This record gives sequence, structure tokens and C-alpha cells, in this order.
Amino acid sequence: MRTKGSSNRIAAIIFVLSLVSGLGIVANGQDRRNRRWDGYPNWGGSYELRQTALNAGFNEGSKQGRDDRARNRHASYSSFSAYQKATSDYSSKLGDRELYRRYYRRAFESGYDTENPSQFQSVDRNRDNDRNSDNNRRGRNWDRYDNYGGSYQLRQTALNAGYNEGIKQGRNDRKRGRQRSYSEFSSYQKATTDYSSKLGDRELYRRYYREGFENGYQDGWNGY
Repeated sequence: MRTKGSSNRIAAIIFVLSLVSGLGIVANGQDRRNRRWDGYPNWGGSYELRQTALNAGFNEGSKQGRDDRARNRHASYSSFSAYQKATSDYSSKLGDRELYRRYYRRAFESGYDTENPSQFQSVDRNRDNDRNSDNNRRGRNWDRYDNYGGSYQLRQTALNAGYNEGIKQGRNDRKRGRQRSYSEFSSYQKATTDYSSKLGDRELYRRYYREGFENGYQDGWNGY
């Protein structure tokens, strides 16, 4: 026969175990939601814009990665319409649309590769934390830029065209004493200067172009 005291002790133990289990579930959920966004580059914009874009991009990338892993295939990011649009959960209230898309795509890539890693994957996702320091300046050394695939000619043409336009705009803004966001330039938005269908994937070209533009602009602004 159980005493009242033993019943209370058992009830207390059950309560503690339930509490610990509940905290574990919450902590795990928070860890999954946070996904260490502090490890991603910060290109500016509001906290809410960055968090919303990274979360939306990672979620979609993870989903597509799981689907492709189940099918035993590994597709290029640009083959997904969600990646091309990169506007899921976007609202004008958040701010710059092009900046949102940039965060979204970076997180999509991480989500996809987390669920469906490629043996050829060699991109260092943390490089942007110190990208613009002098020791890490890439300039026109195309070998120091990322390789997302596509032909040699596509990559070189896009990086060269983007860098040339970026450094020109960066120097102009330096003379005027004002620094603008990349998305303010129509050439950056279009990102198709010197593009030809013979080169290959248009969206891939635009991605290289914008990376070249960003680095060129920073070099121009910094007086190189």
C-alpha cells in the first residue's frame, strides 16, 4: 500500500522528468530555428529582413535538398524557381528587395547542401566575414572567386563585366562622397552586360556578374 508521502515523491519525479523533456524539445526547436544565422555574412539591411530571408531560404533549400537526395540526384541551385525568384516571405515593409534575395539565396544554398551535400562542394561559406579586408581583396584575380559551375567562358565573362562596371561606379561614388547599395544600380539589377545565350545559363551568369560587381564596387570605393 502506497503512503501519501511516496505518492507525492512519485508525482514530483514525474513532474521533473516532464519538465526536463519539455525543455529539451523547446531547446531543440530553438536550435533548429536559429540555425546559427550569426555564421552568415551581414550585407546590411534590417535585422528582420536578414532573419526572414535566411529562414525562408534555408527552409526551401532544405526541402529541395531532401527531395533530390531521395531521388539520388544533385541539381544546380539556379534550376529551382524558388531560388531564381528568391522572394518567399518577402514584404516591401522589410526593405531592399534585392538585398533580401541575396540573403535568401545564400541560405537556400546552405540548406540544400546540408541535406544533399555534393562531393564537389568546396565553397567556404564564412569567407564573406572578411571579404573586403585588404588581405582578402580579390580584385581581378578570378581564381579567388567562387565557382558555381558553368563554362569557363561564362564565368570569366560575367566576372569581368561585373567587376568593370562595379569599379567604375565605386570610383564615381567615391568622388561624390556617397556610397550606395548595389541594388540602386540598374546594371546590377539586370546583371546581363556582355551576356549571350551561347555562354549558357543566364541566371548563373547573373550570379557571377553580381559577385564581380560587388567586389569591383568595393575596390573602386576604397580607391583601388
